[in-house]
Amino acid sequence: MARFDVYPNPFAAERKETPFLLDVQNDHLGPLVTRVMIPLRASKGFGIPARRLNPEFEVKGMAVVLDTASLAPVPTAWLKAPVMQADGWRGDVTDALDTLFGAY
Repeated sequence: MARFDVYPNPFAAERKETPFLLDVQNDHLGPLVTRVMIPLRASKGFGIPARRLNPEFEVKGMAVVLDTASLAPVPTAWLKAPVMQADGWRGDVTDALDTLFGAY
């Protein structure tokens, strides 16, 4: 598991609205039994994204929005193989986290 890996949502009932989760936890905390994840919500139905807080991306041909304010820990045992590595999103994700936590 690595920071900026994108995983399928392990909660089947939520996959229509939230198809993926983005790992934002520092890789040095790998031994923990959870990873801090940000939901990647389907753009359709999300509403108007907040500037800097909710950047938009594409995963497997699907438009998604980073729902930064909904980050949460997810047990590593629930996460299967990542569908992609999103290191190219680093700047936008860091900006979104800085906006959330006031470090802007």
